[in-house]
Amino acid sequence: MVANDLRQRIRDKSVAIFSLLVPLALMGVLNLSFGGFDSGSATLKPAVVIASSEDSGTLGGALLEAVDSLPTMDVTVQRAAAGDVRQETKDTGADLGIILPADFTTALSTGRALSVQIIEGDAAGLETGVLVSVVGGLLEQFSAGTVTAKAGDIAGLPHEVLGGLAQQAAAGTPALTLSEGQASAAQLSLKGTLVAGQAGLFLLFTVGFGVLGLLAEREEGTLSRLQSTPVATGTIISAKALVGFILGVAATTVLLTAGSLLFGVSFGSPAVVALLVLAVAAAATSLTFIVARLVRSAEQANIAQSIVAMLLGIAGGAFFPVDASGFLATLMDLNPIAAFIRGLGITAGGGGLPDIATPLAIMLGFAAVATLASRLLPDRGVRA
Repeated sequence: MVANDLRQRIRDKSVAIFSLLVPLALMGVLNLSFGGFDSGSATLKPAVVIASSEDSGTLGGALLEAVDSLPTMDVTVQRAAAGDVRQETKDTGADLGIILPADFTTALSTGRALSVQIIEGDAAGLETGVLVSVVGGLLEQFSAGTVTAKAGDIAGLPHEVLGGLAQQAAAGTPALTLSEGQASAAQLSLKGTLVAGQAGLFLLFTVGFGVLGLLAEREEGTLSRLQSTPVATGTIISAKALVGFILGVAATTVLLTAGSLLFGVSFGSPAVVALLVLAVAAAATSLTFIVARLVRSAEQANIAQSIVAMLLGIAGGAFFPVDASGFLATLMDLNPIAAFIRGLGITAGGGGLPDIATPLAIMLGFAAVATLASRLLPDRGVRA
């Protein structure tokens, strides 16, 4: 009897340690496998431009100098004869070729149409597109100055002020400015979905340790001794479920924290996220009441636990997003794992407690229904 109690204590401590260490190992493996996935950023590589300028004025040189000194990427401008630009762009693998006509400055100054030849390299990529956009923007700025000077000349302004007006129009700040922002889509990124989904899936296994401990006590005779005392059977099951709930909350917290640090994702307000963790842990723990009343052995519990965890995990999007419509979509929305992921998406976008009312209601409603259903099922697993 003493040996059984000692083994049970050692088993309980081992389960607790296992439940906290395995999440860290899981996040480490996921980080090694998917750490570079969904980076969401692109780095511009150094670019080479083959350029020819036979312009007798100053604007041609100013354009090429502006391209050569871009602050956003490293650009090297190599000069060549106009007839050799196309071939050298191809032979050297350059990103872009530019040919400026001899009357470039004159045409811009007088408002005449001009032709600037742009040759894209054979391995044209993102850098080439950026360079083409930069050249087009510079030409538009130069054209704006020319139009301003021409309009001033038509209006009869003194010639000594036309140059200043043209320069101001070409280099001045626009009347409207745009700033980049990001609207909340109430959805997690691919990395965030991976972390949240795996946390929910692992939670379903973690809370099942309480059932396994209950069955182990039944097989070793500990449960029969407990039932011989003035302790209700429901209290024994509730105590085991409470242990599973605490382990589930701790393991999920560890997974989300480690995932946030390793994958660089944020789930929003810690207080609101904590409510989601408590709710999903309650939903997962409610399943232990059903399993505890149906199974007779640890093997049956393992099988039932694995089936339930995989079904809810896959349907909830723990591995990949699941698209559904109609009644099936409504049914899948009632999945606590799907509600947990959706709730984290809302908090990650800055949502507060009122915004996660629906996911919380789904998870807590699932817990209530599962607990009530367990009371109606035949008690096959906890009787000694």
